[in-house]
Amino acid sequence: MSDKKIIAVLGSTGAQGGGLVRAILDDPDGPFAARAVTRNADSPKARALAERGAEVVEATLDDEESLRKAFEGAHGAYVVTNFWESMSADVELAQAATAARAAKGAGVAHVVWSTLEDTREVIPVADRRVPVLQDRYTVPHFDAKAEADAFFRDSGVPTTYLRSTFYWEGFTQGSGPVRGEDGRLVLTLPIGEARLPGIAAEDIGRTADGVFAAGDEYVGKTVSIAGEHLTGAQYAAAFADALGEPVGYRPLTPGEFRALGLPAGDEFGNMFQFYVEGERDFVAARDLAAVRALNPRLQTFRAWLAAHVEAVRPA
Repeated sequence: MSDKKIIAVLGSTGAQGGGLVRAILDDPDGPFAARAVTRNADSPKARALAERGAEVVEATLDDEESLRKAFEGAHGAYVVTNFWESMSADVELAQAATAARAAKGAGVAHVVWSTLEDTREVIPVADRRVPVLQDRYTVPHFDAKAEADAFFRDSGVPTTYLRSTFYWEGFTQGSGPVRGEDGRLVLTLPIGEARLPGIAAEDIGRTADGVFAAGDEYVGKTVSIAGEHLTGAQYAAAFADALGEPVGYRPLTPGEFRALGLPAGDEFGNMFQFYVEGERDFVAARDLAAVRALNPRLQTFRAWLAAHVEAVRPA
């Protein structure tokens, strides 16, 4: 272990960070050792990582000193924040700033920061077609991360800006096909005919592992990732094949989606409107061949779906 470079991973028991820790542990002859940073080292997920060989340390994004200690001696740090815990862009910004200062203070040689585009470059807050959220955002969980890029850039910490996209795991949490009153399955996505780039959450961490393995090649650069770019109709067809019955596609407009009154409906409605109106640049930024070069295990949607079919199967 002493000759391996330590990668300190925030969110190590979550989707992105967990994928990176497992990618490191899956390569015992590789150059890295995993330091799993978590709020609770005694949680079942943290203990499972420790049993596999990860070093587990406790720290939080709300405690700069704990983070600095967690980063001490690490070559790299994977930084991810979770907007959905607080539902506050201001909290997420404060956490990102804390992480940047802690990484600088600990002398980390390479940070991979999990970020997203600023949707206001496509749909400004002055655009009256969409509601303004949290005073100054179109899609807070995108826009605040984009604003936070400056904390890492200004800190001087060598940073790669890893831009992800829609997680296919969302389909296991209520956004997959549902059975209508007529008994038929329908997939509702407010994206019209646009392509929606998606990715398996596990592949975010695996791709980050590839970025760290490339050394300084991606320092100071933005790496935008996806597993596949599919239309709503293509997603529905894949679901139909996996579930063994027809699945219709219901392309609501973003406005119709916002009007459904779902939890965080304005946030998600604005997000889908960004995906549609910013489709060309968002898709173009995500070169699947380049992502696969960093992560040869990159999954297609159908491959991911085959492994998760029971989790998306409706009643």
